[in-house]
Amino acid sequence: MESKKTKKEIVKLLLKQDLNETNEQELMELLFDSNVAIDVEKQEDAVLTLGEKVADKISEIAGSWPFIIAFVVFLIGWMVVNTVFIETSPDPYPFILLNLILSCIASLQAPIIMMSQNRQAKKDSLRNQNDYRTDLKSELILEVLHDQITTLIKNQNTIIKYIEQNKENDK
Repeated sequence: MESKKTKKEIVKLLLKQDLNETNEQELMELLFDSNVAIDVEKQEDAVLTLGEKVADKISEIAGSWPFIIAFVVFLIGWMVVNTVFIETSPDPYPFILLNLILSCIASLQAPIIMMSQNRQAKKDSLRNQNDYRTDLKSELILEVLHDQITTLIKNQNTIIKYIEQNKENDK
């Protein structure tokens, strides 16, 4: 008698599509008996580092309309204050200090947003893998159900034939 295959061996066989009837049965048992769907959000949120949480929060804030509006108001305010209200302005036109501040913000903000986007891409990949496993399990369950219905129909037809033969014999 062949020993049970490990989950890893069954998945390798599945990926190669090199399944015989025993392997298919083991794969179905494995998929039927275990949950394949996972909550990617909860799984990822459980292992977030402080840096990743900060990157996500900065991306969330920096990518919002209130931030954009507030930043435009700040820029206009800076320019107005430094040209109209202050005679000996620390940053007169062409606003070199403002350009330096904006460059520093951009040089820090871009990599932080990219870190958040990379993490989001990783989450999307996990979601796709989860969807594939769920679809695979559903497909296998549907195949089993189809086979069972086919068997039921065959048995039902056999019973109907048997009943019809008995009716004819009784006449």
